[in-house]
Amino acid sequence: MLTEQDIYLFKEGTHSQLYNEFGCHLAECNGVAGAHFSVWAPNAERISAIGDWNDWDNETHPLSLRSDDSGIWEGFVPGVMHGQAYKYFIVSRLGGYQVEKADPFAFCAETAPQTGSRAWSFTYDWDDAAWMTARRDANALDAPISIYEMHPGSWRRVTEEDNRFLSYREMARPLAEYLREMGFTHVELMPVTEHPFYGSWGYQTTGYFAPTSRYGTPEDFMYLVDTLHQHGIGVILDWVPSHFPSDEHGLVFFDGTALYEHANPKQGFHPEWTSQIFNYGRNEVRGFLISSALYWLERYHIDGIRVDGVASMLYLDYGRKQGEWVPNRFGGRENIEAVEFLRLLNQAVYRDFPDVQTMAEESTSWPMVSRPVYLGGLGFGLKWNMGWMHDSLKYMSLEPVHRKFHHSQLTFSIWYAFFENFLLPLSHDEVVCGKGSLINKMPGDSWQQFANLRLLYGYMWGHPGKKLLFMGGEFGQRSEWAHEGSLEWHLFQYPEHEGLRRWVSDLNRLYRAEPALYQLDFDRTGFEWVDCNDSEQSVLTFLRRPLGGGEPLLVVCNFTPIPRTNYIIGVPDGGYWREIVNSDATLYGGSGVGNLGGVESAPISVHGRYHSLVLTLPPLSTLMFKREVTHD
Repeated sequence: MLTEQDIYLFKEGTHSQLYNEFGCHLAECNGVAGAHFSVWAPNAERISAIGDWNDWDNETHPLSLRSDDSGIWEGFVPGVMHGQAYKYFIVSRLGGYQVEKADPFAFCAETAPQTGSRAWSFTYDWDDAAWMTARRDANALDAPISIYEMHPGSWRRVTEEDNRFLSYREMARPLAEYLREMGFTHVELMPVTEHPFYGSWGYQTTGYFAPTSRYGTPEDFMYLVDTLHQHGIGVILDWVPSHFPSDEHGLVFFDGTALYEHANPKQGFHPEWTSQIFNYGRNEVRGFLISSALYWLERYHIDGIRVDGVASMLYLDYGRKQGEWVPNRFGGRENIEAVEFLRLLNQAVYRDFPDVQTMAEESTSWPMVSRPVYLGGLGFGLKWNMGWMHDSLKYMSLEPVHRKFHHSQLTFSIWYAFFENFLLPLSHDEVVCGKGSLINKMPGDSWQQFANLRLLYGYMWGHPGKKLLFMGGEFGQRSEWAHEGSLEWHLFQYPEHEGLRRWVSDLNRLYRAEPALYQLDFDRTGFEWVDCNDSEQSVLTFLRRPLGGGEPLLVVCNFTPIPRTNYIIGVPDGGYWREIVNSDATLYGGSGVGNLGGVESAPISVHGRYHSLVLTLPPLSTLMFKREVTHD
C-alpha cells in the first residue's frame, strides 16, 4: 500500500522503487486472495480492473481515486490469480474518452499479438551469489570489459521447428558457454522490455517492467541472467527512455490526455522514429523511468544499463527542421528537463548499485557525459565512442592504395580519447538497413577482406577504450543482420570464418591477460604514440602502458597488403621483444608472415628512443609485442 512518504516522493519525482507499490500485486485481504492495483491517471473519471477473473467486465471491479491529489487510483480485487491477463478500463473526464490500457508497471505481459498484462508473483531462487559478491571488480572502469551485443530472437533459431525462437532457458547455457569460450566479459542484450512489434528489435517499448514473453516467463529470464553469471559473464540491458510507441494499449494518451508524453507534437512526437517522447519535466514520469532502470538492477541482477538514444534526449531539435521544435526557457536547443532526468537517473543507479555501470549511446560532442554529476557531468560510467566507429569504418572501407591520404581518420580519435570514458562500439546499427555486414565493408578479394577485418579488430582491441562487438561479427557473417532468422553458424565449416572467430577469441584472452590493454583506458598515461605520422606506408605504432609502470605493449598495425621488411620502430627499453599476437598467423587464415616469435632490440636511436626493433610487418596485420624481462 502507498504510504504518505511514497506519495511525497512520487510527486517529487525521486521515488526510485515505485514498482513495489504500483501495478498489480497479488495479496490477501481479510483472508481473501486477490490483488491490489494502483495506477496513475489523474485525468480519469472512472477506472476498473478488467481481466480473466471477471470476464473482462468493466463494471465489476472499479478502483477508487485517492483523496490526496496524487491522481492515483487503487483498490483490492478478489479472485485475481497468478498468470491471469488483465488491463485497466479507463474513462477520461475529458471528452468521455474510453480505452483499455495495459498496466505501465506490469511485471509480465501477454505474448504478442495479445496486448494485456499478466498478474505475476515471482518464484525464483538465485544461484549467482559468487558473481554478485565479486562483480564490482568485473564492472570497474579499470577492468577488461569486452561486450558481445546480441539480439535474443535471432542469435539462434530452431530451423527444423518452423524457425522458432529459442526460449530464455534454451539459450541460457549455449550462450553462456559460447561467450566463455570466446572470452567476452559481458553480454549486452538488445531490449528485452516488452514490445508489441518484433521488428522494432525492442526499441519500441510498452512494458518497462516486463521481459518480453516471446521467449518465456520472468523466471525464465532470471534463469538466463543467473546462468550467465554462473559462467562469469556480466549482463547489460539495452534500455529505452528516449521514446515509446503510439500503440493504443501502451502509455500514449493514457488517461485521455498526454500524461507520459508532451501534448505539443513539436515536443512530444519523434519524427524519425514516429514515436512519443517522454515529458521529462513531469516529476511522476521521471520517477516512473528511474524506477524502471532500478527494477532491472534489483529484481533481475542486471550488471549495467545501456541508455539508448541519449543524443535525441539532450537536444530539442534532434531530427527536426527549423520551426518544428520549441526552444527551452532560455531560447536554446538543449533539453534542460532531460538533462536533469539523466543526472537523477545516474545518481540513483550509483547510489543504490555502486557495482554496476551505466552507458550512454551519445553521438554528439555534449561535454562530460561520463563525468560525475557533482562536477557538472551527466553521471554516466561510459559513453559510446561513435566518432571512433565512424572514422574507423570509413577508413577501413577504402582501398589500401588510398588510405595514406586519409591517415588522420585513424589518429584523430586519440586527440579526444581521454575526454570521456569511452567504449568502442561495432554495434548492430552498422550491419542493418542496407549497410551490409562488417566483412563486406572491407575492400579487396575474400582473403583481403578477412585480413582487413582481423586488422580492424586488432587495432580496436589495442586502442584505448572498452570493446563492443555485435553478434556475427566475431566470425565474419556475410549477410546483413536480419531479425527474422538465425546467424550463419554454418560458416564455421570454412577456415577463413573459423580463423576469424579464433582471432577474436585470442584477442579477448590477451586483452584480459594484459593489464596494459585495459587498466588505463581513460588516462593519458596509458597510451603513447611511437609513430603516428607514417601515412606514406599506412603504418601505426603505439604503446599501451599498465598501471604502476609495468612492461608496456607495443602495437603495430600495417593497413596495406604490402609486407614490409626491415621496418624500424623505436622502443623504450632494450632486450628481447616477444611477438605475442599476429593477425597474419596461419591459424587465423593469414599468410604466416611474422618475426619468428620475437626480435632482439638494437641500441639504435629511433623515434626519440634509445632502442629499436627491426621488424617484418605482414600484409594487412596487427602485431603486438611485449619485452621479456629476465631476472638474474
